[in-house]
Amino acid sequence: MELEFHQLDLRYEHLRRHNPQAERQLLAALADNGQKVPVVVLALGQDRYVLLDGYKRFRALRRLKQDTLEATLWDLDEADALLLERMMRTAEPDGPLEQAWFLRELRDRFRIPPEELARRFDRTASWVSRRLALVQELPSAVQEHVRFGRLSAHTAMKVLVPLARANRRDCLRLCNALVKTTFTTREAVALKAGWEQGKPEARERLLADPVLFLRSLRAVEAPEQLRGPFHLWLEDLGTLSAIARRARLHLRNGTIFLLHRSPAEVQEASAALRQTILDCQALFQRSERDLPHA
Repeated sequence: MELEFHQLDLRYEHLRRHNPQAERQLLAALADNGQKVPVVVLALGQDRYVLLDGYKRFRALRRLKQDTLEATLWDLDEADALLLERMMRTAEPDGPLEQAWFLRELRDRFRIPPEELARRFDRTASWVSRRLALVQELPSAVQEHVRFGRLSAHTAMKVLVPLARANRRDCLRLCNALVKTTFTTREAVALKAGWEQGKPEARERLLADPVLFLRSLRAVEAPEQLRGPFHLWLEDLGTLSAIARRARLHLRNGTIFLLHRSPAEVQEASAALRQTILDCQALFQRSERDLPHA
C-alpha cells in the first residue's frame, strides 16, 4: 500500500538509535534506486497508521522530498507487533540501552508487568530489572546523545552509567565533554579515570579540552624510545592545534569581553597576537621546507 507522510504516527521513533553513517548510506541508495523495501505499519483508524519499522527509510525519503512511501500493513495487536518486529530485526542488534528503552515502553504504554516481560523475552526477572534500572539511572540528556548518535551506547554503558550512580551532575558534565568530538570507548574510559583521579582544576582542564588531556596522557605514558625529536614535534603540533581550538572557543563564548578593554589591554593583546602569528608562521615555513612533499 502507498501512504502519505502525514498519515503516519511516529510514536516509536524514540526507541530507535540514530546511526548517521548508516542513514547517509541509505539516503544515497534510495536516491539512486528508490524504495525497494516497504516500511511496516499498524492501522489506527481514520486513515492513520503507526509506523512500526522503517524509521530510517522514512527520514531518508522525507529528506529526498518524496510525498509518499510504500508500506506493509500488519494485522496484529500493537504490543504483539512490537515484540514480533523486535525479534525479526537483524540489521542492527540492540544494546542494553536500546533494550531498556523498549522494555520501558512495553511496561508503561501497555502495562505489561516485569514478570510477563521476562517470560516474553525468555529472560529472568533480574535481567528485566537491570535493564529498566539503566534508564532510571542514566540522565535523559545522556540518553538523547545516545539516541541521536552523538555518543555510543557502549560508551554510555561502560563510562557514564557507573558515574551517574555516584553523581549525576558529574555524569552530565563528563558527557558534555565526550560529545565534543568522537572518542573511542577506551579513550572515554581514560577520561573517566582522569576525572575521578583529578583535582578540581585538573577536572576543569579536562572538560575544557578532552583531546588535549588525552594527548598529554599519551605523552606521559609513551616509551622513551618513541620520544625522539620527530615524535616530540608531532606532539607539539597536536598541542598547538588543541590550544588554538580552545582559544577560538573562548572567543566564541565571550566575544563581548574584547569590546570593553582599556587601551593598554588592547595594545597588549595586539602585541601578543602579532607575536603568535609570527611564531606560527615561522613554524609552518620551516616544517614545510623540511618535510618532504609537504
